[in-house]
Amino acid sequence: MEFSAAGRLVVRITPADVGKRVSVRRLGEPGAGPEKFTDTVGVLTSWDNGVLMITRRDGESVAIPQSALVAGKVVPARPPATGPDGGAARHGTTAPARRRGPAASYPELARIAARAWRPVESERLGEWELRAAVEAEPRDGGRPGPHAGPPSPGERPAGVVGGRRTGFTRRANSVLPLGDPGLPLDAALDAVRRWYDERGLPAYVQTATGAEGTQELLCAELERRGWVREVTAELWTGALAPVADRAEGAEVVLSRSVDEAWLERYGRKGVSEVALRVLGEGPSVWFAAVPGAGGGEPPAAIGRCVVDGRWAGFAAVEVDPGRRRQGLATGVMAALARRALDEGASAAWLQVETDNEGARALYRALGFLPHHVYHHYRAPDGPKTPADPPADPPADPPADPGRS
Repeated sequence: MEFSAAGRLVVRITPADVGKRVSVRRLGEPGAGPEKFTDTVGVLTSWDNGVLMITRRDGESVAIPQSALVAGKVVPARPPATGPDGGAARHGTTAPARRRGPAASYPELARIAARAWRPVESERLGEWELRAAVEAEPRDGGRPGPHAGPPSPGERPAGVVGGRRTGFTRRANSVLPLGDPGLPLDAALDAVRRWYDERGLPAYVQTATGAEGTQELLCAELERRGWVREVTAELWTGALAPVADRAEGAEVVLSRSVDEAWLERYGRKGVSEVALRVLGEGPSVWFAAVPGAGGGEPPAAIGRCVVDGRWAGFAAVEVDPGRRRQGLATGVMAALARRALDEGASAAWLQVETDNEGARALYRALGFLPHHVYHHYRAPDGPKTPADPPADPPADPPADPGRS
């Protein structure tokens, strides 16, 4: 916190700092606990009618009455993970280049991730990209395979739900808003809703918070207009070499395409041709499988990797529940990482849901750390206009990567 020469807390932020990352201290809520003060760090998204709105790294918005402020200052943007094995660099230490974690802005990673999960159809709206990947029925006219659990958030097979068509994952059926749409925001959102309505799809906008170049201001504007945040997950980054250096264990078979057995382990045996196109397209796509125990059995473990310049993106890492904790997921990722190194990649990324503790522990052990949080906002059912900020603040089986 900021102190004056007399040792008092000072508020050094003003409405002119909207859009900047700030750290504030406020008086605690009456009766909330023994702590007298509450600290909040995030992007100041608005300061209206005596209320500050701050979006934290996880995308949650916090409303703070100006009258409760006791200190505040602008703080530098959160630094990327650039130290050994993807961790923050320690003072006085330098990791070998082969093991140094990658530095990247959100726009760079968003474009890399988008190229790894291409829609079937896309259209530009200024610098925004409208994406769709939808088909009326799965290839076999049925449901996901017998080994599939409930669809993970953001990843439904193509079909019709509630009278509306659904696409294969929200990532392939949402707007990627990197830059200026070339229209005022309300007009741009109206155009987005018309585009998806023409395709029988709900309108989603994918945004991000918590890193250099993320979109806290856009998130706040969407929420003011009634858009609902349905899915939140994280993108993690790390150095590729430490993953590739993991000792070889079970046999891992690499290929450029998937077969029915791979899809069955993926939990989407009845996926549509659209889903197969999304899975198979990208700059350099590789699929991995650990053969099952017997003939006709689905693989014991699978994975997917897309190599794009210096980046390798991992997704669809699935393990037979009966063979977990045998190092199969690590083996799959190591085999894919070695192939990516051969193609010139040096950095890695993946996506993981915030409540997937098993996957998060694995990825930390492999040297990955969170880079940013991404969200999917769904359009409200009816037309919405910006609302005034509240006068008082409100009271304060695991999914695998690539599933949102």
